Order: sequence, then structure tokens, then C-alpha cells
Amino acid sequence: MTICTLTESAKQQIDKLCKDNACYAISLNLKGGGCAGFEYDWGTIAHPSDLEPSDEIVHTESNGRFVISSTSIMFLIGTEVDYVSSLTGSNFEIKNPNAKSSCGCGVSVNFNMDELVPQ
Repeated sequence: MTICTLTESAKQQIDKLCKDNACYAISLNLKGGGCAGFEYDWGTIAHPSDLEPSDEIVHTESNGRFVISSTSIMFLIGTEVDYVSSLTGSNFEIKNPNAKSSCGCGVSVNFNMDELVPQ
């Protein structure tokens, strides 16, 4: 099962970020907080030894990697990550079908915990 789908634009940006930051992978996780209850938490992973065995790794066509921690998988099942550019800036856009609501900031989300399926 694919936990998360990356668009071509997202894959290209992940490749660029891995190269520019000399890191093994870009990570997306969830943590408590924000105005809606949870926040998307972006980061870098320096080395493969920093991963947990149950973390989800999505490989790009180049040397980039996108990692979701095992504790965030149930929140991100079915999610699509895109990278968009506009006149006002560029950012990753997360389309999460599990989100019950989100804040206009694009970082904070809320979930119906009864509907999530633990992995």
C-alpha cells in the first residue's frame, strides 16, 4: 500500500532539497499543536541510521527520499504532496483526505480520531 503520493513537482523539489542540504531524506510528520490540534512538521534526515525500521520511505527517480515516521503514517494514508509556485511564493501543498479541518496557514490540521486506522 502506498501511504503517500508525490507529484513530479514535489519529487523534483525533494531531490533539490536533499542535494542542497546534503541530507539523506526530507521528512514529513505530525506533532501536537497549532490552532487546529496538529501541525505538519517538515525536517531533514541526515543519515539512514537515523530512521526507524517501520518508517515509510518514498524514493524519487533521482537520489532523493521522502520519509514519514511510523507514528505519523495513520494520519497521512492517502495523502498527496505537491510543490506549487506562484507569484507570491513556493511551498509544498498537502492534500490529506483524513483531515477533518485545517487552518488557513496550511500547517495546522485536525482529525476525527475515531475514523483513523492505526497501522
